[in-house]
Amino acid sequence: MSEPTRLKALETSGLLHPNPETVTSPLFAEGGFFLAHDKVQVKYEMLRAHVIEGWSVSATAAAHGYSRSAFYLVKSSFTRAGMTGLLDGRPGRHGPVKVTEDIVAFIRAAPAGVSGAELAGEVERIFGVLLHRRTVERIRRP
Repeated sequence: MSEPTRLKALETSGLLHPNPETVTSPLFAEGGFFLAHDKVQVKYEMLRAHVIEGWSVSATAAAHGYSRSAFYLVKSSFTRAGMTGLLDGRPGRHGPVKVTEDIVAFIRAAPAGVSGAELAGEVERIFGVLLHRRTVERIRRP
């Protein structure tokens, strides 16, 4: 795969390193297989440099264009999920939306004197959905 094709694929997939110019690791200096624009490859090589080559966290993070705190986040994600942990998390919601149209209608039809906590309890009893009182209060706002 040519480098322009690879860059386009990385861009389309949302896998471009945010600051490829900050990657100073010797592996990425020659180009070719090692591409500083490839965020997943840079993260993997950052972890490998630390674990296998014994680089310090500060040195390896800096050489790969990341901060120390970002290094620890990458390491934690990799430990938890393996290679898929090197991918950035999905943007947006991470689970099913609990508040259905029926629940919204129920909350908005409730008398104004009923507190958010009481109404949350009613929603749980009737619909089996646990909502925080603040969620109920936000739904009630016009």
